[in-house]
Amino acid sequence: MLYWLLFETLYPAFSPFRVFQYSTFRTAGATITALLLSIVLGPWLINKLREMSVGQYIREEGPKSHAKKAGTPTMGGVLIIIAIVVPTLLWANLRNPYVWLAMLGLVSFGAIGFYDDYTKVKRMRNLGLTARRKFGLQVLAALLIGLFLLYLHSRGQYATAMNVPFFKQFKPDLLIDSLLRETYTYPFAFVFFFGFMILVLVGSSNAVNLTDGLDGLAIGLMIIAAGAMTALCYVTGHAELARYLDLARLPGANELTIFCGAMTGASLGFLWYNSHPAEVFMGDVGALGLGGAMGTVAVLIKQEILLLFIGGVYVIELLSVAIQVGSFKLRGKRVFKMAPLHHHFEALGWDEAKVITRFWIAGLVMALFALSTLKLR
Repeated sequence: MLYWLLFETLYPAFSPFRVFQYSTFRTAGATITALLLSIVLGPWLINKLREMSVGQYIREEGPKSHAKKAGTPTMGGVLIIIAIVVPTLLWANLRNPYVWLAMLGLVSFGAIGFYDDYTKVKRMRNLGLTARRKFGLQVLAALLIGLFLLYLHSRGQYATAMNVPFFKQFKPDLLIDSLLRETYTYPFAFVFFFGFMILVLVGSSNAVNLTDGLDGLAIGLMIIAAGAMTALCYVTGHAELARYLDLARLPGANELTIFCGAMTGASLGFLWYNSHPAEVFMGDVGALGLGGAMGTVAVLIKQEILLLFIGGVYVIELLSVAIQVGSFKLRGKRVFKMAPLHHHFEALGWDEAKVITRFWIAGLVMALFALSTLKLR
């Protein structure tokens, strides 16, 4: 909105507005706006949630030390989504389709989380949507985003070849165009494409959701991940840097830096109230929304594999649950004292604050490693 008003409309009459053409300036503006929105609106939202008795219900099989958190306002992820969407609408070039797709990923997965949180509050138990129903809705959201990506691909606005860390020339095509040229193989190519979209988007949203079990843990890691994604979006949309790093360039991806900057600022602002001891929890509306947004940005800039490192702690948390469940079903034995992994360390006697801080450090190291692979190719 500001881009259109101050640069495209008023810049010819007032030259200082030229600064609004630079994505770096608008990213800084979006980050600060999101941060201020989160901090300013936080107390109002927390009070409203308390008035509506929207409190957290602690699962019975969880750590006993978490019982005291029962009743803490939840669904604070609504604040995060507002603090991302509003600055993005203000500072981004809204003619850019990637911006709308990124917001679609945030809002669609956030809406699923909102439905799940609302169901928990209504039932007054830590049991929301069934796993099958939640997964089905997530798959539908992923398929919708995949359809929009194919539409952009048909218009030459989206490349399906993705970047692979450490390899410059190896860029596999998600539609397998280079391998499958015959007409009868096209259905398989599309099944593979949509299957991959589901894997990345649903996996990303659930990984963040499973990590959201300690005060500030998931949102702190999101600050790191969103910051790394901001840098990746900038280099992907920058012609010279993309050419220098031999990345699959996406013209217009620099506008995604505004969205990722807003994610970073909104996460920082939410951490102000979510830090230990938390005054509010993000709930599924925040966790699923942020995970869906992160996965959507990754598929847009063709860094799906690098997302495994940027969100490395999220991935490890997801794997710990999969290993625990698989081991118990197949062998009747548990690998960890409790899953997700952060609860395992709590069970070992680690203080909650120590688990959070050490997981943040691990997340930062993994994100820095991910960015270093841009040159190590």
